[in-house]
Amino acid sequence: MRFTGVAWTGTGFEVALLDAAGRPAAETRFAAGRVGAVTAHLLELQRAAAAAGEELVTVIDSTNGMLDGGLMAAGLAVYRADPWMLPPRPAFGSVPAAELARTAFRDPAAVVRLSIDTGTLGGRAEEMIASFKSGAAELEAMLHSGRCLWNNLGADKPVVALTFDDGPNPPYTNRILDVLDRYAVPATFFCVGLHALAHRAELDRMATAGHQLANHTWSHPYLPDLSRTELLDQLGRTDEAISLAVGDDPGPRMFRPPYGSQSPDVLRWIGESGATIALWNVEPSDWSMPGPDAITRTVLEHARPGAMILLHDGGGDRSQTVAALPGIIEGLVERGYGFARVDELPVVPVDGLPAY
Repeated sequence: MRFTGVAWTGTGFEVALLDAAGRPAAETRFAAGRVGAVTAHLLELQRAAAAAGEELVTVIDSTNGMLDGGLMAAGLAVYRADPWMLPPRPAFGSVPAAELARTAFRDPAAVVRLSIDTGTLGGRAEEMIASFKSGAAELEAMLHSGRCLWNNLGADKPVVALTFDDGPNPPYTNRILDVLDRYAVPATFFCVGLHALAHRAELDRMATAGHQLANHTWSHPYLPDLSRTELLDQLGRTDEAISLAVGDDPGPRMFRPPYGSQSPDVLRWIGESGATIALWNVEPSDWSMPGPDAITRTVLEHARPGAMILLHDGGGDRSQTVAALPGIIEGLVERGYGFARVDELPVVPVDGLPAY
């Protein structure tokens, strides 16, 4: 086996390849926005490994949910190393790429093989559910105070919000914006800061068209793995990147936790940031690439007045989402629905936690 690690930083990505003794043989840095170049570089390393009769193992950590879907779709074998296996992270960034690769080199069985079906957190579902349940009281309090939007179902107006996570991500973000423009439909984009840093033109286009730009962290991490300082830095730096497009007064500060991940500490820290959490009610799992028809069918079957519909413009190849979007819009219009940004949805009185 040959081992590579992929790390994120405040400005882009780092890829490290180990030699047969587990020492860094090559390190390459890529600026934010060069996800395609990262993928091409790893595919070249994979071809070289295959020519030598070896497999290439690519390792990320749980603070990096930006790349694995696209890398796997390209044919790479991607693994996750968890915090208890790794040295401490730097002040802002993941564990260095060489350390990620070295962790897998030392114990290949300790890292978790990912798949498009399970996503970045494959193997940690039970832990995530337990963490979510532990924060139920805090989440319900945020719903009652209006600091969390999740209770819109049952609204008396037939309106829904289309939301798109993980971008900007050329060319798919612009293709989605083209469809939204064609139908004159507003939407909310939950942007990843490192991508927003690189793709200002897409942010400007969203803002000019009247779409809502909201925060989805800097690197799409699993939030319970972060410290308070790390989480607040993720939110703050992403707000700064978004403000370049929307100005100093972007309106309500809205935040969607990656994976919907939370814990009592995480919810308390988000509250300290001043952001309002926006979750979702309808998820067709377009990130798993089930096909355009399946994406459209799931949305139309589950949409209700006040629903927040979770789609993705980032995280990999989103051609299926682009293909599904006209059918989603036309099908909802046929059912009498209109569209709103998340910050324009009607709020329904809280009566316990909705079903996730």
